[in-house]
Amino acid sequence: MSLKTLAFSLVITLAAATCALAAEPVKIGVYLPLTGQNAFGGQLELEGVQLAHKEMPKVLGRDVELVIVDNKSDKVEAANAVMRLTSKDKVVGIIGTYGSSLALAGGEVAESAKTPVIGTSCTNPLVTDGKKYYFRACFIDPYQGAGAATYAVRNLKAKKAAILKEVSNDYAVGLAAFFSRSFKKLDGVVLANLNYNADDKDFTAQLTEIISQKPDVLFIPAYFAEGAIIMKQARELGATFRIMGGDAMDNPETVTIGGKAVEGFLHTTFPYDMTMPDMNETAKKFTANWKGFRPGKDPNVNAALGYTCYMMFMKAIETAGGTDKEKITAALAGLKDFPAVTGMLSINDSHDAEMPIGVIEIKNGKRVYLGEVKPEM
Repeated sequence: MSLKTLAFSLVITLAAATCALAAEPVKIGVYLPLTGQNAFGGQLELEGVQLAHKEMPKVLGRDVELVIVDNKSDKVEAANAVMRLTSKDKVVGIIGTYGSSLALAGGEVAESAKTPVIGTSCTNPLVTDGKKYYFRACFIDPYQGAGAATYAVRNLKAKKAAILKEVSNDYAVGLAAFFSRSFKKLDGVVLANLNYNADDKDFTAQLTEIISQKPDVLFIPAYFAEGAIIMKQARELGATFRIMGGDAMDNPETVTIGGKAVEGFLHTTFPYDMTMPDMNETAKKFTANWKGFRPGKDPNVNAALGYTCYMMFMKAIETAGGTDKEKITAALAGLKDFPAVTGMLSINDSHDAEMPIGVIEIKNGKRVYLGEVKPEM
């Protein structure tokens, strides 16, 4: 073989190798609770991710491949899911997860694997505390708890509150504590702070005690299914006080399960709802595209957050100029004024998203977006 022929062969080989490399998909992992207690929220967030992937299936000219793992609403499974995504599937980033307890379990594995993660709706501050690689597209519970307390005092004129929470749930315990702290700072009195256990279905003992204390408002940092059951039992026992919750109650099924008992219920949420006035352009696009993607099914903020996480990764990969995980991590840390469904989003020094807090009320069996509240911290 002549030198000229050899050189030509090398050029062809290198070109083929370069094309093969360019053709390799960019793998983004997704770990969400698709079964178990938190499945409804996890499935909505996955659908949001899938809509974003449909809109933007390529980045830097390469196909994006979603690697989806069910964490089964279980802490051990969450850790195992991240282990699989990082060690076996070799993803360059991970989206997830719904549920702070699950995110805390998965976060330790991601940190060891030096793989960037964007949490969807995991609001416990410990999720990102001290972490280099974990980010989130949502606000955190100290901010949300203060927002709920501020609304209770300033808008509902509440002076006395009670709390009912699941004692083994990191999200519930944390949000309850932050609500209590802020309510007291606003000169409110917390009359009762009672607990229940996971999988409990009968809350009458705790509710009877709470009713006897005559609070103005009951705060339940619950997931939507148990929250709806709590409200039904409270009304059956004759409770007339207002009931408030957090973002985990932001689910269309709350009304389906609770029926008339949830009328007047208020909860804090991320600032997106399909009924909200004055949508930003990203929210308008998301809402319009969702109708074609999932006809007959309303979008909610969980879907919006899944969508946002995917788009944040696309922006970070573009900024990084490739799939180097350290560069993607640096790009996420520097993300500012990103046009998200929930408004202009910036990542702060704690890796948390800065955004307003929305408030929704159930009126005439429908979810109505009331507007935003500015927490008095």
